[in-house]
Amino acid sequence: MNKTKGWMEAEISNALTKWEKDYLGRGSVSVKTDILRDLIIVSLQGILSAAEYALCESLEGRLSVKRNRTSLVESGIEDLNAIIEEITGERVKNFYTDLSTKTGERIMVFRLYDDLEKKVTNGDNA
Repeated sequence: MNKTKGWMEAEISNALTKWEKDYLGRGSVSVKTDILRDLIIVSLQGILSAAEYALCESLEGRLSVKRNRTSLVESGIEDLNAIIEEITGERVKNFYTDLSTKTGERIMVFRLYDDLEKKVTNGDNA
């Protein structure tokens, strides 16, 4: 099967939603994945619970939620890297993430060793 860019983006979104539910106990409201050069950029909307939003009303609460959520995600980095490699055939070089306590959006960026977009754009099997 020739894996297209759109297919990979959809598969990554689906796999990360499943990972969130299985590993973190709840999933995001929506997930959008984009492959750009050697980057996989994932935007996850609606990841905070009502209790976390309430905590975010103070600076101390915002920092606590960010710290805890980031620690949880980073504790699952081996699983996340394996998901990306299984779908794309590419190894992850670095992982970056941040969370907006105002909007409840998390951004994940996976930096790959190779330019995946060029490979899928050229029609090569990834």
